[in-house]
Amino acid sequence: MGADPAFLKTATTAARPRRRRWLRWLLALPFLFAAASVLQVAVLRFVDPPLSAFMVARQLEAWGQGDWGFRLSYAWRDLDKIAPSLPVSVVAAEDQNFAEHSGFDFKAIEKARVHNAKGKRTRGASTISQQVAKNLFLWQGHSALTRWPRKAVEAWYTVLIETLWPKKRILEMHVNVAEFGDGIYGAQAAARHFWGKDAARLSPLESARLAAVLPAPRRYSASKPGPYVQRQSARIQRQVRQIGGTAYLTTLD
Repeated sequence: MGADPAFLKTATTAARPRRRRWLRWLLALPFLFAAASVLQVAVLRFVDPPLSAFMVARQLEAWGQGDWGFRLSYAWRDLDKIAPSLPVSVVAAEDQNFAEHSGFDFKAIEKARVHNAKGKRTRGASTISQQVAKNLFLWQGHSALTRWPRKAVEAWYTVLIETLWPKKRILEMHVNVAEFGDGIYGAQAAARHFWGKDAARLSPLESARLAAVLPAPRRYSASKPGPYVQRQSARIQRQVRQIGGTAYLTTLD
């Protein structure tokens, strides 16, 4: 026997409102994400994060590899409880235009593009603001499928961070959530792990070494520096002097 036409009509009619509801939800998702992310960044202007997305990913990675004893090392310290030589060293090493740009250093991006086009070792142009956005909010992954969505989300969070946070908060967040060694996040955890001291007592040389390992903190060691870290830390100390030393931080007020 064939299906009852009246039944089919009723089922089709009932399915339409469900499709409309799903469509409305799909259309609303970008607006919900935007609202949630604005609230998220606004709250973190005043509230120190207990964890970051990268920290969670690193812990899950360790568990996925069967390393059940792996533990993150992380302890927040306000900027005034960290030796000023560290944030200044980070700026000198990674983003000397930090005080001037609004989240994106387009001159550095163009220089990196030209450099990379020559087939030399790949050079990045991420600002400190972009790195904070990535470390705090983004998932890890390097597949071609997720590359551009990740870039778009990173750019969105970078705009929010630059809009809603002062520069000092951005720098404070960076030196607290950046990875300075395998599973070692932030200035305090790094200072305790590598030298057995508080972040407030870091020397200019120690600060420069921490800044030097940031591109690859699982490859390089700040406490046992090889030739690369030694060269980079010497260069960073020269650049710190060029940007005005620790007095640079007063320009971020």
